[in-house]
Amino acid sequence: MSIWSHPLRGNGHGRASRPVSPAPPRARVKASEAWPFDRLLDLVQETGNMFAIGLDALRQLLRRGLPVSEFFEQCWFLARVTTLPLILVSIPFGMVIALEVGSLLQQIGAQSQLGAAMVLAVVREQAPVATALLIAGAGGSAMCADLGSRRTRDEIAAMEVMGINPVHRLVLPRLVAATVVAVLLDGVVSVAGIAGGLFFGEHSVHVTQSSFFASFDELAQLADLGIALFKAAVFGYLAAMVACYKGMFAKGGPKGVGDAVNQAVVVTFVLAFFVNFVLTIFYFNFIPQKAL
Repeated sequence: MSIWSHPLRGNGHGRASRPVSPAPPRARVKASEAWPFDRLLDLVQETGNMFAIGLDALRQLLRRGLPVSEFFEQCWFLARVTTLPLILVSIPFGMVIALEVGSLLQQIGAQSQLGAAMVLAVVREQAPVATALLIAGAGGSAMCADLGSRRTRDEIAAMEVMGINPVHRLVLPRLVAATVVAVLLDGVVSVAGIAGGLFFGEHSVHVTQSSFFASFDELAQLADLGIALFKAAVFGYLAAMVACYKGMFAKGGPKGVGDAVNQAVVVTFVLAFFVNFVLTIFYFNFIPQKAL
């Protein structure tokens, strides 16, 4: 090793050599360039952990069954906090669709097709997405806060000490309840959105009820309802999965629980829109569509 590489070694003339200079800027630039890749790797790993806890809960369902009392309690809670907001969101949303589509149909003289357009827009797209957003915003945030507070109070650790599996006891009923309630709420949202569109179509576009309902089956088909219910089930499962994961592994006290709730809502929104895009692509590629 050269004598210049040690800050306390002499230089041959009785004087201490100067200290070693810091790393050149090029090394620091390379370290900073590696940061986005490390962050991306952490994001992929955390996403895998979310799906791992969700699949573990399904495995517990097959092995140990469903905690029935906790399941019904979560179903009632989700239905109570999401039903009215969903209806209040769906009615004006249906009116907006009727206004936008109805004005276009008036220009081409096809007002009678408003009902067909409403079914496609509300049933196939708006109802599942609105259900996912409300399940994540109202129900998922409450799930995450509940599990996060249990984690900070060491209740989950106490359950593990007593031999109780927290995934089976806490995560599984929330996952199943969110999935079931999301499917049921999808129908409520569809009816409310179509009712709002019908009301606005009658008073603005001057469409009769008979022509509105008669055009339902001209563009829509039973597969549209099937993909809508499937989307709602997937979105409900994703919302509960993310919320339970963030709550189960929250740390840092009350502030950490609040951060976990915020992250759960944001991650659920991103996943819901991405999965909606993927499912819609598969639907249009494998299910033949009706034509006028």
